[in-house]
Amino acid sequence: MQHHHGYLWTGPKQRFDQEALRRPPHPDPPPAGSRPELIQRYREVVAEFSISDLPPLETAFWLMKPRSVVRATWDEPKDAAAWFGERLTEYAPRFDCAEERDIMRIALLVNSTMEQLSWGGDVSLGFYLERPSYLSLALVTCSPNRAAPDLPCPAPQRR
Repeated sequence: MQHHHGYLWTGPKQRFDQEALRRPPHPDPPPAGSRPELIQRYREVVAEFSISDLPPLETAFWLMKPRSVVRATWDEPKDAAAWFGERLTEYAPRFDCAEERDIMRIALLVNSTMEQLSWGGDVSLGFYLERPSYLSLALVTCSPNRAAPDLPCPAPQRR
């Protein structure tokens, strides 16, 4: 049964910008004789990616993260979109850009989120908060995910 998982991350923009830690590790390690810093960086990504709450570069890759980073799960797109809207409203006073605080803009985002989820898409938005903070919100459709159908659901088996 298709359902939706919600994810939320806030933190220093400098941490969010560590893109290597936001990508899953390559399946093959660096070849023997590679530069030591390349081997060390690969080891760091292998150790960090799957346990970190840092948002992945591709929205579907949230499904590779630990179950503990799932904020909530919904069967209905409207319920997931409502949570999304509540989070946007909660954080809006902290948005760095005044235009993004507009309630009409937030309502449009919630409506488009519900539409996108209803056809099985994912939604991911990011906002600068008071500098140097960043907010990442994501809703990922699961079982299966359109962008990554082979990724398993992080939630326990649903009945």
